[in-house]
Amino acid sequence: MASDRDGSHDQDGSHGSYDPLSNRILAALPKPAREHLRPHLEPVELNAGEVLYRPGERIDAVYFPLIGVCSIVTDLEGPTVEVATVGDEGMVGLPVFLGLATATERTLCQVPGRALRMGADQFRHEIALLDGQLQQALQRFTQSMFTQLARNAACIRSHRTHQRCARWLLMTADRMHSERFDLTQKFLAQMLAVRRSSVSEVAGALAAEGCIQYSRGTITILDRDRLQAHACSCYQVIRETLDAALPPHKDHH
Repeated sequence: MASDRDGSHDQDGSHGSYDPLSNRILAALPKPAREHLRPHLEPVELNAGEVLYRPGERIDAVYFPLIGVCSIVTDLEGPTVEVATVGDEGMVGLPVFLGLATATERTLCQVPGRALRMGADQFRHEIALLDGQLQQALQRFTQSMFTQLARNAACIRSHRTHQRCARWLLMTADRMHSERFDLTQKFLAQMLAVRRSSVSEVAGALAAEGCIQYSRGTITILDRDRLQAHACSCYQVIRETLDAALPPHKDHH
């Protein structure tokens, strides 16, 4: 999940073509299998706040993010809590792969970007058709998601807010391939499961130490090493798990 340090990608994630190699699951497939899928992959923009799935509703399509961050959230009686995020390493719509037709949690775009979309029925057909190749990549991604879910649950209980914030910002930069990206205080508070006032305090502290700059909804990581020193160990564990399951494509890291 290495981040692009040269800033060559636009802040909004618009960094060029909808290349399937920009998604780790698709990049893990042999070229003939990837080319077979290409006609069924529809390029789409992912807009901040756009809801992809709602609990109890049928999942009509799955998404392979190329850049951007999608968030899986649970709407409790009080706050909305983020339980997992998906970027270019994976697929949004995992319940379909697991045999379900409807969503159990709400999924939305948190950081804008781009994706390749495939109809759910077509996706089911391709899983059966591609002789286990797509299944294997999705199984590896599913295992990495289990790691992320377990770490998120433990992290909320055991690690301090600024550690979790640093971890999430690093993960987002990795997925955006840029040290600069848009992020609202609302989403950041949702991710950290804290009040928005707490977000201001944490972001202010990290900015005072020269780790980040936070201005008008835009995060800029100024010193990645210093920010990583603040992050909890969950960042490295999740990153290593993802890299082991689905290594970044050599031309897209």
